[in-house]
Amino acid sequence: MMETLRALAEPSRFQIVELLRDGPRPVGDLVHRLRLHQPQVSKHLRVLSDAGLVEARVDAQRRIYALRPEPLQELEVWLERYRRIWEGNFQRLDALLEELKDEERKSKGKKRVPTKR
Repeated sequence: MMETLRALAEPSRFQIVELLRDGPRPVGDLVHRLRLHQPQVSKHLRVLSDAGLVEARVDAQRRIYALRPEPLQELEVWLERYRRIWEGNFQRLDALLEELKDEERKSKGKKRVPTKR
């Protein structure tokens, strides 16, 4: 998982993954969309491939890259543990806020000021 995070930490590689989210793409399309030189994109794709995030297939003279779901699923499982912690914290915060609102309503009810007639 650390290799996945390291690979995604570089902005151009992150953008490549975002582009591949919509489906497989040839290197030339990635070059065009990222406005980078082909050797730069190929280097980024090699890092993503070494991290297991992408795989390539050859189609005539083109290499078509696609995302591999396994590393992203592993990342999702890792993040889910933290999501549960955050949700538990938010639920406790919601309960505390409701308790404070109830106390405020009760104290306002006791302090009613008579209106002048």
